[in-house]
Amino acid sequence: MVNLNIIVATDSKGGIGKNNALPWHLPADLKYFKALTTGHTIIMGRKTFESIGKALPNRRNIVITRQDLKLSDAEVAHSLESAISLCNEDDDVFVIGGAEIFRLALPKANRLFITLIHHEFDTDTFLPEIERGTWKEVKREDKQPDDKNRFSYSFLTFEKAPITED
Repeated sequence: MVNLNIIVATDSKGGIGKNNALPWHLPADLKYFKALTTGHTIIMGRKTFESIGKALPNRRNIVITRQDLKLSDAEVAHSLESAISLCNEDDDVFVIGGAEIFRLALPKANRLFITLIHHEFDTDTFLPEIERGTWKEVKREDKQPDDKNRFSYSFLTFEKAPITED
């Protein structure tokens, strides 16, 4: 069974992008993303794929699009469900964006890996609201700015909270 994860970086207001690009430079987050996703399948929307510019190495790349798209370096699916069905032999699958794909994946996800950047940026795209009752924070690493990372940030891990009977 597929363990569906969401991995995303947000600013303090939930912003995740501006003009289809990241509005910040945070090398520690890129290193974290690479460490978690290398060797696994990543699922992304077409715009996210285009903003990256190519398939990410050492990962199976699946791009979701409504278009009749042919890619030499990634597989194409026409819905999140069909992308997930391609992953039936994968243990960990990571949804990497964008906002619409996150919205579709949130109800199906088991874990969230969120890099929270403690700064507000000029953004035009936001992470859909995460219902606090649905998710339980299980790990948090707070980091301070350094010579390579201008902003303080936290690596947060959430797992789907067990459903309780009232």
